[in-house]
Amino acid sequence: MNALEQVKKGLIVSCQALEEEPLHGPMFMAAMARSAALGGAVGIRTNGVQEVEVIKKITGLPVIGIKKVTDQEGRMCITPTFAHAKALVEAGADIIAVDVRHQRPFGEPLQELLPRISQELGVLVMADCGSLEDAKLAKEIGVNVLAPTFGFQENSIGIEPDFKLLNEMIGLGLPVIAEGGFWYPEQVVRAFELGAWAVVAGTAITRPMEITKRFVKALDEHGIS
Repeated sequence: MNALEQVKKGLIVSCQALEEEPLHGPMFMAAMARSAALGGAVGIRTNGVQEVEVIKKITGLPVIGIKKVTDQEGRMCITPTFAHAKALVEAGADIIAVDVRHQRPFGEPLQELLPRISQELGVLVMADCGSLEDAKLAKEIGVNVLAPTFGFQENSIGIEPDFKLLNEMIGLGLPVIAEGGFWYPEQVVRAFELGAWAVVAGTAITRPMEITKRFVKALDEHGIS
């Protein structure tokens, strides 16, 4: 059974922290991942080679590996090169997620990168999309699974899933791992009702600084604090 089959109809927890956050680092992320596994997560999504390696060892769960790279202008791209993907696979990643947005700021050409990861590394490839057009392009090039990672909606206190986009992506016929803006269990249930293969929840579970900000923002909006 491959990693994609292992995570089917389950919750994947994203364990990531930015460099400026107190929980940044493989030790903290490993503890988060272990907690998620004990809570019933079927897989983990994480950023960085060290994080992939330690999380794979400590949980034994399928790992979606990514490498977030930011350029001097502050633009971010997920797993922009083959070298990044190779390092993640060597660390133990079962699925490699790649930024496939049309407005992807930098990185190797997708027409070369996606097939190379699949063929040379023998690993499943996940397309992190921001639109239906992104998903269609990724399917045309060739990936194993789609995700509306950048296709969320913004509201007054944060972001929430774009269920319309999710439904459209599911209609393309490839497995879709729903991701982006999941804060409540009811949202996860709705994604599965639409036909999602699996669901990723991250910030709502593993980023206490952002969770706290959300609470404080709600208080501010109601004139309480």
